[in-house]
Amino acid sequence: MSSTVSIRKTRGNEYEDIKEAVDRVIEDLGGLEDIIRPGNKVIIKPNMVAVPMSRLSGAVTRWEVCLAIYEAVKFAGGIPVIAESASVGADTGDVILMCGYNRLVEDGVPVVDLKSKDGQGGERCRLVIDDAKIAHEIITWELVRDADAVITVPVMKTHDQTEITLGMKNLKGLLADDSKKRFHRDGLIESVVDLNAALRPCLEIVDGTFAAEGIGPVFGDTREMDLIIGSKDIVACEAVTGKIMGYEPDEVPITAAAAARGLGTMDLAEIEIAGEKIEDVGSRFVRSCETKIEGVADSFRMVLDESACTGCRNTVVSVLMDMKEAGLLKYTEGLTVIAGRADDDMIDADDLIPEKTVCIGACAKKFADRYGLRWAEGCPPRNRIAIEAIVGGREKYDGE
Repeated sequence: MSSTVSIRKTRGNEYEDIKEAVDRVIEDLGGLEDIIRPGNKVIIKPNMVAVPMSRLSGAVTRWEVCLAIYEAVKFAGGIPVIAESASVGADTGDVILMCGYNRLVEDGVPVVDLKSKDGQGGERCRLVIDDAKIAHEIITWELVRDADAVITVPVMKTHDQTEITLGMKNLKGLLADDSKKRFHRDGLIESVVDLNAALRPCLEIVDGTFAAEGIGPVFGDTREMDLIIGSKDIVACEAVTGKIMGYEPDEVPITAAAAARGLGTMDLAEIEIAGEKIEDVGSRFVRSCETKIEGVADSFRMVLDESACTGCRNTVVSVLMDMKEAGLLKYTEGLTVIAGRADDDMIDADDLIPEKTVCIGACAKKFADRYGLRWAEGCPPRNRIAIEAIVGGREKYDGE
């Protein structure tokens, strides 16, 4: 039997418009009765990776989409809760406030900051993943462990490591920070697939109202797409969404790896499309690798491998953006930044100029110690600390 993916356009930008599109997607998929039973504890998992430039920048899932799903789950008899932990170094509470989720809390909708010290998500706990390729054990919270169903609600956007980031990678926000870091260190793609094989999200609803292209997952350029996309086959959902963004399914490593593991189909010929046609709503997104921050010197070099976590990657991009605003991009001339757990063979000591090389974050400290380089302390470091390390006392920086 073919998998179904629903693509629906929103008619406007008010909550009622968003809810109508979400409800139509759910209806196209046959409703929720086959995946949500009365009394089921259901986690609705948005993407709140970090504080965005604006709540509708395409970096985070908008609250309207989550509220529409929340109401649908309640109508089906489930007990829903919106839950998230932002990326390493980011404060989930700040994202909740910036993106308007606090208004849901005021209306009695449970929005859980899993990182919060008040124990909203219960105690931290370990889960063993049977038949995992890499992530044999994860650290999460009791709320996640005890959930009967997980609905993943990503935003449509590009990513600097995985081409695009959608519902499967979105589940990484249900991990404690130490597990997030380990995913990057040990192998992000297969670890994400291990996580999805363990949690088995029953539904993916993509917030494609405002999407983001270019430098994802936080600093991309906004694209208004006015779309809601969904499927009970997570792989099919991401194959179709990726195609809308201009990616063939096998170009996206998480999609391809999950399909190879039997978590769903990425063969577009085997996927039934409801609602809009891919070719009518598709528009090629600018990829992260095609984007350059204006003003950064051509001689600027960043040394990091795929083990570098989102925290350090985002920090480097954010630092460059702050330096641009402060008029400090002249210090990127000839600059080399080392971040993440870069392999020794990626570093040529003969090419390193100490006053022009800065190591970012805890994982890169070994190179600072070994070669006498400047180091920005932290995991990840604050922007101010990184910028001061780059400027090296040659100029005062007054930012945060």
